[in-house]
Amino acid sequence: MPKWDCVTWSAIIGGYARLKMSADAVQLFRDMQSHRVRPDEITMVAVLSACTDLGSLELGIWVESCIEEEMIQKNTELYNALIDMFAKCGDVDKAIVLFRSMDEKRSIISWTSVIVGLAMHGRGTEAVALFEEMVGSGVAPDGVVFIALLSACTHSGLVEQGREYFESMRAIYGIEPKIEHYGCMVDMLCRAGLVKEAFEFVQEMPIEPNPIIGRTLINACRAHGELKLGEEISAQLIKNDPLYESNYVLLSDIYAKMSDWEKKRSVREAMEKKGMKKIPGRSQIELENEIHKVVPQL
Repeated sequence: MPKWDCVTWSAIIGGYARLKMSADAVQLFRDMQSHRVRPDEITMVAVLSACTDLGSLELGIWVESCIEEEMIQKNTELYNALIDMFAKCGDVDKAIVLFRSMDEKRSIISWTSVIVGLAMHGRGTEAVALFEEMVGSGVAPDGVVFIALLSACTHSGLVEQGREYFESMRAIYGIEPKIEHYGCMVDMLCRAGLVKEAFEFVQEMPIEPNPIIGRTLINACRAHGELKLGEEISAQLIKNDPLYESNYVLLSDIYAKMSDWEKKRSVREAMEKKGMKKIPGRSQIELENEIHKVVPQL
């Protein structure tokens, strides 16, 4: 193997991380250490990105200890990578501590990462408060932070606030909502049991709803007893994408909820004729800071 310098190692680790080959990226970092090549800020940002993708707080803590041991200077990008990792991997309080220690180094990415972490862990009220603090400090929000904010409102049942923030995007900040923002609103209304309102919202959207929005509506219809509406939406999804297995599964589940076993059976038969079958899932386990992939045998 040729002798690589830090730039080469960092480029390859970063490439693996961007391709979501995160376990391989972490292993490459271990190889880099074994070759006694000192990492820099760029290396650590890439490795932290891999840890975040793996959802491994333990690995992330280990990487942070490597940063301290190597006395690597924390620039804004490295701070943001650490905050994002802690926020998404479960230690939101540590993310907040790091965020508060940044002072003038904060960017909108810093604010967004903490808001996302708070939203993910059901701390919607705190996420909303942090957004208001961000705006009050003179940082202009962008479309990405609004996705995090609407998600926070969704997972904390803050429907009215969510509506107000969605309307403010265009009216106050001049941000045109994208499909992700509309998806957040549909999810918010569905989780609150406002299924018919969610359906009307979708019908009035100025852009074409994507299949994810349709499936969100169907699941809400099943959960809240709007079964005929769920049947109609499921049938439309199958018409638009006849080769996507999950669309048939959703319709089958609707018929099961209706106790219409004949229609449920006909959906299953249609799936079999198209040769549809479930793809085995994959999982990962972490042992001694190493990631091992597990594929079940059928």
